[in-house]
Amino acid sequence: MQTETDSIQAAITDGAQAVPASPLHTRFAALRDALQTEVIGQPALVDRLLIALLADGHLLVEGAPGLAKTTAIKALGARIEADFHRVQFTPDLLPADLTGTDVLRPQTGEFEFERGPLFHNLVLADEINRAPAKVQSALLEAMAERQVTIGRRSWPLPRLFLVMATQNPIEQEGTFPLPEAQLDRFLMHVPVRYPAAGSERAIMRLAHQRARDELGPHATPERLLTQSDLFAAREQVLNLHLAEDLGEYIVQLVLATRDPRPWAPKLRDKIAWGASPRASIALERCARAAAWVAGREYVLPEDIQALAPDVLRHRVLLNYEAEAEGLHVDDVVGQLLASVPLP
Repeated sequence: MQTETDSIQAAITDGAQAVPASPLHTRFAALRDALQTEVIGQPALVDRLLIALLADGHLLVEGAPGLAKTTAIKALGARIEADFHRVQFTPDLLPADLTGTDVLRPQTGEFEFERGPLFHNLVLADEINRAPAKVQSALLEAMAERQVTIGRRSWPLPRLFLVMATQNPIEQEGTFPLPEAQLDRFLMHVPVRYPAAGSERAIMRLAHQRARDELGPHATPERLLTQSDLFAAREQVLNLHLAEDLGEYIVQLVLATRDPRPWAPKLRDKIAWGASPRASIALERCARAAAWVAGREYVLPEDIQALAPDVLRHRVLLNYEAEAEGLHVDDVVGQLLASVPLP
């Protein structure tokens, strides 16, 4: 498309900071390849996990059991310099089970803070909607503030801190749906679907090979990325060039979720609440990260359009009329992407 070519040329002539062809990109590409060999048939999940890692955000992943959600973040933790912890959310979970608590030491007669699972680098909040509101709030507060407060003291979380929360869409009995206003804390909401037949055969072969490997000597996966590498990559992502017209395109997309009349008048009576400015920030950061992963020195419109559904899915609320018509938020985002003109 002509406008896309103009945007790329403008980015180059405006002095866009190039992403160097460095060993850092090579190591990150090797990490991506390694994850895709372990998480078969879910390339979108792998890409979104890496984008969230680069954009310093958190993921909400929704899918049926057995679709490699746990495998993905566990494999990531094994391949980078990070410690991983999985928390199974249940109705009897308490906030202190996540944050930690003060413990009395009889030897000294003083209280000592015992850190909880949130003080790990990568945290899997498995089936987050099975825990009550107080536990969800403790997790979401830690995600937003990057610290935990116990009594009068606050404890900072690690600089590398990523939460991947999962939801099971099959069973709703005994669950506590996340408040819509707090879903905004997640960078992206990623659906995970069943793999294709070819991928499922590959999954069977991989599971068989792993079962055989467990009978022999245990091999530790090669660590491909250090935390210093990751923070350097994040800096490059922040310095990556985004053309002014693409920044305006992001803003117009988000504005369209609040008032779609200029672009899609038929959606006027379908949207109850649009996305907040956090959506604009998240979409910009994700688009930059996607461009960096692709090895480019500029953001393309395709980067924005590919990530817009995951960024907006949990931030746009439809009204009862839309739900009665069977309209899904993905349909609305798709119509807006088709209606809001490219720069």
